[in-house]
Amino acid sequence: MLVIGSGVSGVAAAELLKKLCAVVVLLDGNQELDVEACKEKYPVFADAAIYLGDLPDGERGRIDLVVPSPGVPAELPLVQEFMERGIPVWGEIELAYRAAKGRIAAITGTNGKTTTTALTGEILGDYFSDVKVVGNIGIPYTSVAADTTEETVTVAEISSFQLETIHSFHPVISAILNITPDHLNRHHTMECYIAAKESITKNQGPSDLCVLNYEDGVLRAFGEGLKTRVLFFSSKRELSHGLYVKDGVIWYAPGGTGDEALRGKERSAEVEGEPSGAADRAPVRIVATEELTLLGEHNYENVMAATGIALGFGVPTEKIRETLKRFQAVEHRIEYVTEKRGVRYYNDSKGTNPDAAIKAVQAMNRPTLLIGGGYDKESDYDEWIESFQGKIKKLVLIGQTREKIAKCAQAHGFTQVVLCDTLEEAVGICAAEAKEGDAVLLSPACASWGMFRNYEERGRMFKEYVNAL
Repeated sequence: MLVIGSGVSGVAAAELLKKLCAVVVLLDGNQELDVEACKEKYPVFADAAIYLGDLPDGERGRIDLVVPSPGVPAELPLVQEFMERGIPVWGEIELAYRAAKGRIAAITGTNGKTTTTALTGEILGDYFSDVKVVGNIGIPYTSVAADTTEETVTVAEISSFQLETIHSFHPVISAILNITPDHLNRHHTMECYIAAKESITKNQGPSDLCVLNYEDGVLRAFGEGLKTRVLFFSSKRELSHGLYVKDGVIWYAPGGTGDEALRGKERSAEVEGEPSGAADRAPVRIVATEELTLLGEHNYENVMAATGIALGFGVPTEKIRETLKRFQAVEHRIEYVTEKRGVRYYNDSKGTNPDAAIKAVQAMNRPTLLIGGGYDKESDYDEWIESFQGKIKKLVLIGQTREKIAKCAQAHGFTQVVLCDTLEEAVGICAAEAKEGDAVLLSPACASWGMFRNYEERGRMFKEYVNAL
């Protein structure tokens, strides 16, 4: 069995394959990788054949299964060669699913996946005895698959990269939070990116459930044609069936025979003119937004998505409410760091695309100095810059995209821009220029690669620099 990539995902896949008595061969694209150090660090590779750069022709005929890490594109010539020969290519998610037991909820979308996955996992974990939270959130599904039972409920954050290599993967509940441009350097077109996201439902049937964002036009149209049950959520309007925000409260409308029985506050069946049984269909109060620790409309959407999944698993609303009220924001997602000299610092390192960064800007309730920039994923930054009005007082840029973003800001008439060489320098400039009552926000709108190993390292370094001020 060929594992491509020696990162966390590759190691976990190899360990699961070993448990299944497979012979593992490792291929890593890094030709500078220290093979002996790799074997010492990861015992699973101790007796494995390890190849760097490319796989010798003599080895290719021995391979029965290919498990590429999420960062390995399906269009890679070697992967394509195996596909053309009819050799199965299973990503980590597919491999884990085939080895795992129990029920699974799978969550994807451009933004909000990690928060929604963590929140869903916490709600379900407070109700069920065996809940695993896995996937793109940082815990490979393959690392826990062998430990699951028929009683296990698994909550998985699934990226578009991981969805490229699923085949039989079948969640009983799926959720697509939103779709905005991202990873076009990998998927090339929005159509391909959208297709990857929507494929999370491809093996679901009529008894399964898909939770979708009604305010996303692509997902609204997608939901109307699905063969599975659909539960919409909305941050903009009241729904006759679904979850929505109204007057600072998140409501669940269970649906019924007529919209007239589903609108407004909870009512009694004795109300004049009310159809029989209408009280059972009256909207149920889930939680007031002011009771949540999460900031911003986008987080209310995440809460509704998690609530929809929990309802689909039969969790009582009072149990959902209890967990929602105590849940704290996940690390690197508009995470409050500290306050120094009256200035509040927020870490949104997971804002790796413009749409995510827009939501962080919208969540700010103070004049804000914004640190942005990083690796270029061929994104456009116009809408991000346009969202600054009345919120951002200075933009401090780092990374590969700093000149590109600065030029975009200039085109939109935003001139309060500073270019820096390092994140530490950017933090120092913000600290020097921020006034009491301001906020400093790291929300880069770009990936971390080139300056950091990942967004987690970027976020941790930001917090270190801030705490050292």
